Amino acid sequence: MPLFKVSIGKFKQLSSVQSIVLFYVTAIMVSTIILSMPFFLREGVSVSLIDTMFTAISAISVTGLTVVPTDLTFNVPGYFALAFILQFGGIGIMTLGTTIYILLGKKIGIRGRQLISVDQNRSTLQGLVRLMLKILSTIIVIEFIGTVLLSLRYLYYFDTWQEAWIQGFFAAVSATTNAGFDITGNSLLPFSGDYFVQLVNMTLLVLGAIGFPVLIEVQQWFFDKKDHRNRFRFSTFTKLTTTTFFILVVVGAVLIYLIERRHFFSDQSGLSAFFYSLFQSITTRNGGLQTMEMTSFQAPTLMVLSFLMFIGASPSSVGGGVRTTTFAIMLLAIFHYAKGHSAIKVFKREIARQDVLRSFIVITTAFMLCLTAIFIMSITEPFTNMEIAFEVFSAFGTTGLSLGITESLSVIGKLVIMVMMFVGRIGIFSFLFLIRGKTTKDLYKYPEAKMIIG
Repeated sequence: MPLFKVSIGKFKQLSSVQSIVLFYVTAIMVSTIILSMPFFLREGVSVSLIDTMFTAISAISVTGLTVVPTDLTFNVPGYFALAFILQFGGIGIMTLGTTIYILLGKKIGIRGRQLISVDQNRSTLQGLVRLMLKILSTIIVIEFIGTVLLSLRYLYYFDTWQEAWIQGFFAAVSATTNAGFDITGNSLLPFSGDYFVQLVNMTLLVLGAIGFPVLIEVQQWFFDKKDHRNRFRFSTFTKLTTTTFFILVVVGAVLIYLIERRHFFSDQSGLSAFFYSLFQSITTRNGGLQTMEMTSFQAPTLMVLSFLMFIGASPSSVGGGVRTTTFAIMLLAIFHYAKGHSAIKVFKREIARQDVLRSFIVITTAFMLCLTAIFIMSITEPFTNMEIAFEVFSAFGTTGLSLGITESLSVIGKLVIMVMMFVGRIGIFSFLFLIRGKTTKDLYKYPEAKMIIG
């Protein structure tokens, strides 16, 4: 009992960021134990500790990179256990934790609200509990609709309705959480000619990656009465996030098509090339699902995909990367500086200078981390720099796309990818806050020094 009290006391001394990171580390440890249990594995299958931990981190970070084949490693109960872990990773530990806490009749205190705000990148403590319940209910509805649509369609592909339902359920959860895991054994390649399956998956991927705040605002607008709807105004965050998200999707699809039109798409119909380009562009937001082998693409296309994975999904979503708004603010800052403007304006609002600084810090730190990971793996792994860079950007963006090297990584390579997946999930700022010391107030200042820049 005294030891328990000491542990509780030390936990209360942790910052909100440190507590959230501790929760995610604990979730990874628990997930590792769950996924290593024999009754979740197929008969005769055994998985090493490092591979089980890799799978657990990939699931909690909803990345989808795997060192063991999911369909041949886990049985049906294992599929459901993995789907449950994906929910924790995708929706967020604090979201599900808050819901369970409320169901037990408990009240959420200030400390709990602070943890929720960190986990969901919120700047205010107001209405957080209600927000968590809205997020959870919205995601459950989306997954339910996705399960129904995919299960009905999968009746054409699988022998029994039970198998079709399991495949549809897992696919809907994986797509909505942007996890990238599959139990078909070949991602969505078996459905590369089924545009209905692709449309459902693309819709689920977008809804998961576009951001919970955007979904909540759209939901509010949709269910508002007509007279209220006319007065409803979307936030600047939603406008910037949505605009950036879909511009990246369109630009990505166009670039993929232009680069591959005389290569992979040379013998494809126009409709087929359109769906291939659009799906691969959307899946780089954070999805990790694929309708074709990534190795079929040319090097310039792989560079485009790597760049899109580095940007990742929107803030407060299931995705990783530097996030879409971070990238948008950086571009806006460069544009306005080049035009000689002192303020950054978008949608009749000015972006706070603090947010501009944070954007550059996030992108610079993320790029340095990725370069460091690529450098280490170029020494330890027998693969090309393109294959390694693609794997690193996929891990950081918690995307899950690969050029087929994941299963052949060395122990050091697996550890590097595990770290990148974890950092991609918790976010760059959480990573920086985790390693920095206590904030101290400067007692004095020196005269400013002008530097020659650029």
